[in-house]
Amino acid sequence: MNERIRVREIRVIDDTGQQLGIMPPPQAIAIARQKGLDLVEISPTAVPPVCRIMDFGKYQYQEQKRAREAKKHQKIIEVKEIKFRPKVDEHDYQFKKKHIERFLADGDKVKATVFFRGREMAHPEIGRRILERLIGELSEVALAESGPRQEGNQMHTILTGKSDKSGRRPSAAPAADAARRPAPSTTAAPTPVGAAPLVGQVAAPPGTEEG
Repeated sequence: MNERIRVREIRVIDDTGQQLGIMPPPQAIAIARQKGLDLVEISPTAVPPVCRIMDFGKYQYQEQKRAREAKKHQKIIEVKEIKFRPKVDEHDYQFKKKHIERFLADGDKVKATVFFRGREMAHPEIGRRILERLIGELSEVALAESGPRQEGNQMHTILTGKSDKSGRRPSAAPAADAARRPAPSTTAAPTPVGAAPLVGQVAAPPGTEEG
């Protein structure tokens, strides 16, 4: 800027954007001083380098203001973690799924994790079934970055919200409404006496006759 410009010749643009031609820096600095402005090098790699006459203090202020505005509107994506246990009951599962829907609607990613303890480690398929069910039920609003992956005593998947062509993320309401709608009635296979129900299987209320 100004006297720090050491080259022999420069191409000069004035404060209105008009080309003043090629001249030595002292001549361009004199023109800038007459207007109470500065001579600023804007393209040092050009041949010859390009300089502009401008109010450098005002230019710096505008650049800082633009940077602050860009930072203000920048969305920082966080990864939220929701934890499940292999023996999660239906109410707790639905409660946590709603949290996931809300995080996705806010633009965050979600790490859904199933933790195993002790003998539960012998049945990783239970955790896989929970995560695959979650991926399927949230398929309208989310994509899984990978299938369920086991690491030590936990299994997880990363869910990220879908975006439409305009870049907006769809509301999680459609998936929530689908979860609230009653499932079509089907004739369930009888469960052997003493056998534990599968994860997600809902028992029929007492006194209900199956059609």
